[in-house]
Amino acid sequence: MWRRPRAGLWAAAGVAALMFLVALEWTARRYGLPGPLTTQARELVFPPKSGFLLYAGLALTMVVLTARQRLLALGTALGIDAVLMTVRWAFGVGTGEGHPFGNGALWVVLGCAVVAVTHRTGRERVLLLKGVGLGLLLVAGRKTGDTWLLITSKSRPTVLDPYVATADHALGNPSWLVGRLVTASGPIGFTLLDVVYSQLAVAAVLVALYQLRNVAAERRFPRHHLVRTFLVIGLLGPGIYMLFPVVGPVFAYGTGTDHWATVGLWPDHSPGGHWPVPDLWPGTAPAVRPPHRIAYDAITPRNCMPSLHTAWATAIFIHTRRGPRFLRFAGAFWLVATLTATLGFGYHYGADLLAGVVFTLTIEAALRTYDRGWDPAGLRLTGYGLTVFVALLVSYRFLPLPMAEHRWLSGPLLVLAMLSVIYGYVRTTGRWEPAPAPVPRPRTEPQPELI
Repeated sequence: MWRRPRAGLWAAAGVAALMFLVALEWTARRYGLPGPLTTQARELVFPPKSGFLLYAGLALTMVVLTARQRLLALGTALGIDAVLMTVRWAFGVGTGEGHPFGNGALWVVLGCAVVAVTHRTGRERVLLLKGVGLGLLLVAGRKTGDTWLLITSKSRPTVLDPYVATADHALGNPSWLVGRLVTASGPIGFTLLDVVYSQLAVAAVLVALYQLRNVAAERRFPRHHLVRTFLVIGLLGPGIYMLFPVVGPVFAYGTGTDHWATVGLWPDHSPGGHWPVPDLWPGTAPAVRPPHRIAYDAITPRNCMPSLHTAWATAIFIHTRRGPRFLRFAGAFWLVATLTATLGFGYHYGADLLAGVVFTLTIEAALRTYDRGWDPAGLRLTGYGLTVFVALLVSYRFLPLPMAEHRWLSGPLLVLAMLSVIYGYVRTTGRWEPAPAPVPRPRTEPQPELI
């Protein structure tokens, strides 16, 4: 089996990631926006957008540290945050929309990189740098995603929502149905789903920490873990947003965030969006008619096709299947709750969810195939998943009206296409799992004959 050079691979990946960030920074500045490098550098001093995310990155970095080193790293991060919060309080500097903590976590992660270069050698240096890279990639992935979303809103003045909404008739307009159910559930139902939807990254970090729990003792990372899949989904998904810009039913056919402004335990009275077509969501499904592009504002992200929340929740579900019972239950709950939230909040159409599932399984298959030295069965599965994903996008774009007019045929075909990818993934990866060791039969001692 072909063996890839590990050191060269990590170096090439690092250079490619840096070049991508630089290119994205340059593109963002062309639209007058701060890029991911700028926003990340600001968080060394200014209040970060998400302190929880920075501490999650620190937690991933600490998987390579000993227990004593972890306590030292966490204490240092908290100490730095305490100093910065005291300074801000003394000078009357507020946090704005940011968090008052999180800077210390970023400083400690960067400090670990300095320690790796100056005080570590050989495999220990590589291991610590991998931990630093893992933490920084989580944070950079979030910044990259935010920049991508801003770019989609600025560079795509029209959206394709009528095409997806028309195709969604083949699936029974699930967003309209679930939207009415979530609205009827009131503040408690909305708030529960909102917590699950907004804290998806926290759930992913908890699963990743379980998968990486033995790194410090074994001094190596497992061959495949959730963070890899999460990062690849976040890297490739926004690029598809640029090809297939969609804002979602609550924005295209509803009142935007105004619909949920008074729903929830903590009502939000900030201004919402607008709708370019009649206000229909979630009460009345749009009529079946030839779709066309519609103009939309330069603020709302075009982040629907595919549903990355569905993709990430599916990845969490997959990576919890080999964990303990509680983790398996949590993964299943997070998947079901996320699917309910994406539809019920009006952020996605049913067609987005099908594409998101196929998208994740294809990426998972590709990563695991790569780990196995380009296994032929994995290559076939990856190619098939990619074919189905492209076929879904093409059908949504060019065949939505026939799909809506023949929903009893096209709807089951769409679901069967997704199920075929699921079946192929389970069947192929099941062959890769090690067979359980046979349980030896207990040897019975010969018994004396009874006379």
